[in-house]
Amino acid sequence: MSTLRVTVEELIVHAHPNADALELAQVGLYRAVVAKGAYRTGEFALYIPEQAVLPAALIEELGLTGRLAGSAHDRVKAVRLRGELSQGLVCRPRALDGVDLELAAKEGTDFAEALGIVKWSPPVPTTMDGDVEAAPDLLPWVDIENLQRYPGVFEPGEPVVLTEKLHGTACLVTYLAGEDRVLVSSKGFGARGLALKEDGRNVYWRAVRGHGVERAAARLAERLGATRVGVFGEVYGAGVQDLSYGARAGDADTPPGFAVFDVSAEIDGRVRWFDPARVLEEGELPLVPRLYEGPYALDAVLELAGGRETVSGRGLHLREGVVIRPAVERYSPVVGGRAIAKAVSPAYLTRKGGTEYE
Repeated sequence: MSTLRVTVEELIVHAHPNADALELAQVGLYRAVVAKGAYRTGEFALYIPEQAVLPAALIEELGLTGRLAGSAHDRVKAVRLRGELSQGLVCRPRALDGVDLELAAKEGTDFAEALGIVKWSPPVPTTMDGDVEAAPDLLPWVDIENLQRYPGVFEPGEPVVLTEKLHGTACLVTYLAGEDRVLVSSKGFGARGLALKEDGRNVYWRAVRGHGVERAAARLAERLGATRVGVFGEVYGAGVQDLSYGARAGDADTPPGFAVFDVSAEIDGRVRWFDPARVLEEGELPLVPRLYEGPYALDAVLELAGGRETVSGRGLHLREGVVIRPAVERYSPVVGGRAIAKAVSPAYLTRKGGTEYE
């Protein structure tokens, strides 16, 4: 899940092909359905992204009572309106009266706190929960921003690698070479500097032990001369999320599915990121499917984000999306961190009965 920022953006307004009273306001590559005539190209308005949870007063002011997602009808979610995908909300709430919107857009002012908007926290099933402990040595994972919000992360023609984005739950594994010890956490707990105590019922620990992740991390630490190695993988299977990829997660005799999507290592006091396919030996650990290597082209990326999954080898269901990274790890001033982004399938965003556990 990407970082929540509620910012003012310059709009590009398009006609809605299927509705005379509606238009499409574009922010980055996102488009949100708006009332016709409410905005013009070049004007500025607030953009509230998906997964934002709004306070009741703001929902009422925007005329959205009972129309948002979640049991409390307070969460922004991608929807199709008259056949067009609408992602996020474009609005000008009264709280911004008197604000220089163009200046706010230029400065990147975040209005989330001022408006009482928070990031949605998905529920945690018991199989993903457990007793935790402080883990200051845990190597953290970073949120991946959406390419449609930040389309300038990559340059046309830049060598990139696209891997399939899996719908599971992120598992953070840190091997401490000096102690010959492993820390295991989820993205949610890891963000708070916590690790899960070992428990045979916990889906993360079952994946780590079942696939020998700690042993592979130890070998990698030796090969790299690292004091710490972070292995980041997606745990998946029936009972983890609504997309199972044909794997079973609740069978006591079979570990859940696991696929590595990133690796980090502390070498000579500096944490570096690595492409798993470059540093892990063949067959050492399962990896997320690699879909493309070559020059970056936005249209090709968005096309690959859709279609059927390849994890099962049988195309059992739709693909969540893709993760894009440069062939050579680098910094991106666009997102203020690693040059890495995701592109999510519209079909995935609007599927029925989807789960979003973390």
